Amino acid sequence: MIKAKRKPLEEIFDLTKKYSRILCVGCGGCTSVCLAGGQRETLMLKQELSALFKQKEKKADFSVFVTERQCNPEYISDIEDMVKDHDCIISTACGAGVQMLAERYSSKPVFPALNTMFIGLDRSTGLYQERCRSCGDCQLGYTGGICPVTCCSKSLFNGPCGGTNIDGSCELSRDIPCAWNGIYERLKAQNRVENILSIHPPMDWTDKGPGTLIQAGYENRYIKK
Repeated sequence: MIKAKRKPLEEIFDLTKKYSRILCVGCGGCTSVCLAGGQRETLMLKQELSALFKQKEKKADFSVFVTERQCNPEYISDIEDMVKDHDCIISTACGAGVQMLAERYSSKPVFPALNTMFIGLDRSTGLYQERCRSCGDCQLGYTGGICPVTCCSKSLFNGPCGGTNIDGSCELSRDIPCAWNGIYERLKAQNRVENILSIHPPMDWTDKGPGTLIQAGYENRYIKK
């Protein structure tokens, strides 16, 4: 799931300081789960930003609405009447949610309150670890469910470098586990260690512009012939 963290309050203030009617829109999806953009966090943002406006002797009225998801047009239509009554929007969604709001309500400035960090795992409350670069060509079936692009310090795609320590740590730090050592141990336990000998072609990292995904079965709906 997407993980995010809030921008510094001063940066959000600088983006919005010339507006007097500000709508803070939270998201009940990914950023809510990672404790960055749900109802509690959006209300907290409103309170802290309102206090900073007063401290800077700026006047502004703040409103809050939390959508189920900001990346879906069905849910952001709920704020249409509220948007009309405000000068700008602050979004506590990921970058995709911010762009969906900006596209739907293009006559209003939309500002991000968060920095989108990565796709990751929930380790504990408030603790998250990156595990996916969304590269578009998943190799986890070959590597025992450990992503070498994300988990290897050098993002090596076809096996380890020569710097793996005997204890299975990375040469960069004893505190960093070697991803390829982990892949080997995982495959060995699954009796699939021969997978590590397979050579896969390099990833195509060419910048192709924004991607579009159409799931199988929906081609006729969206692809013009």
